[in-house]
Amino acid sequence: MQKHSFRRATSADVSTVREITRAAYAKWVPVIGREPKPMTANYEQAVADHIIDLCEEAGRPVALIELIPKPSHLLIENVAVLPERHGSGIGGLLLGRAEEIARSLGRNELRLYTNAKFSTNISFYARRGFEEFLREPHPAGGEVVHMRKSVGPGIHTQQKSR
Repeated sequence: MQKHSFRRATSADVSTVREITRAAYAKWVPVIGREPKPMTANYEQAVADHIIDLCEEAGRPVALIELIPKPSHLLIENVAVLPERHGSGIGGLLLGRAEEIARSLGRNELRLYTNAKFSTNISFYARRGFEEFLREPHPAGGEVVHMRKSVGPGIHTQQKSR
């Protein structure tokens, strides 16, 4: 099994973030007939404004998770894994990382959204404890599925309450 490490993306990583995301989402273009939102995002701005952690194998970035702290939850904006690393458990590691960060920020809920046509993504998240709570139309057509997961308090929040 590969050893994985995480590090926060910096402005020097913008092209890496963009490349990983574009590679990860390319398979969905024919499914929905357009580039999904993460493929068109402004990553210069996202790296500055959001939490983006890169997952590395032997010092090489192979995946990332982009998170946006909200008052009541931590929003998972983007989960991207290089196609050649799909099925190797990295997605689960990324979601675990999101849970750790949520706890460290005092948030007890993770939320995310995905296209209703991305059925493999929906089942991936459901197997990891996420539940659908809303479907809404997407302006470009189709539906957006919103999902959430409660995360129990971790060490950080327990220490704060003492």
